[in-house]
Amino acid sequence: MTLFEPEHKPPEPTEADTAHAVVDTALATIPGLGAIASRLFGHIFAPPLERRRREWMEDVAGALRRLEARSDVLLDSLGENEAFIDTVFQATQAAMSTSQHEKRLALRNAVLNAALPGAPDAALQQVFLNLVDSFTDWHLLLLRLFDDPVAWWKREKLRPLNAHFGAALAQVVETAFPELRNRRDFYDQVWKDLNDRGLVATPDLHTMMTEQGVFTSRTTPLGIQFLAFIREP
Repeated sequence: MTLFEPEHKPPEPTEADTAHAVVDTALATIPGLGAIASRLFGHIFAPPLERRRREWMEDVAGALRRLEARSDVLLDSLGENEAFIDTVFQATQAAMSTSQHEKRLALRNAVLNAALPGAPDAALQQVFLNLVDSFTDWHLLLLRLFDDPVAWWKREKLRPLNAHFGAALAQVVETAFPELRNRRDFYDQVWKDLNDRGLVATPDLHTMMTEQGVFTSRTTPLGIQFLAFIREP
C-alpha cells in the first residue's frame, strides 16, 4: 500500500485556485508588463492549495528523515503501518485547510509521533487529530500553558503573575497572553471547549485560588496524552 492510492487523492483545486491561474494568465498578456508581472504574481499569489500541499509534504518528509537519521524510525517500514498511513492522510487533509501555525505544527508532530514505537492506538490517534482539526491556535496555546504553568513561564522567559494573595486562572491567561485582555468571552469559550473535550479538569477560569492553586497543572490524563502526541519528538 502506498500513500498515494486513488482513495487517498489530495483535494481537487478549488475555484479560488482556478481564479489565481486566470489572473496569472491575464497579466501575462499586458504589453510591457506580461512576463515580469506573471512571474511576480505567480510567486506571491501561487495557488494556495498547491503551495500548502508542497510546504506540508516537504516539512513532514524532512522531519521523518531526521528521525530516521537518529535511528528512531525506518522509513521503508512505514508504508506497511496502516495506522501511520491513516494518520498521514487525516493530518494532511487538516493541514491543507488551515494557515494557523500552531495547528500545522501540531499536525506535523502528530505524524512524527505516529511513526514512532509506542504510538497511541489508531482510534486514539484519530480522536486526537480530530481535536487538532477542530481547535484554533489558542486552544493549543492555553492547553500548553496550563499543563505546567511554572515551566511555561520559564520556557517563555516571562515574569509570572504575582499571585501571593491569590488570583483567578483568567489572570494567568491575560498575563501570559496580553492580546487576550478584554476578550473574556473568547477565551472562556476556548476554555469551555477544552473542558468539554475532557482535556482540562477545571471548568471555570474565574474562581479565586491560592498561589499554589494558580500554578497547578490543569490537564487531565487525556490532556497529557494529547499534548504528548502533538509535541515534537
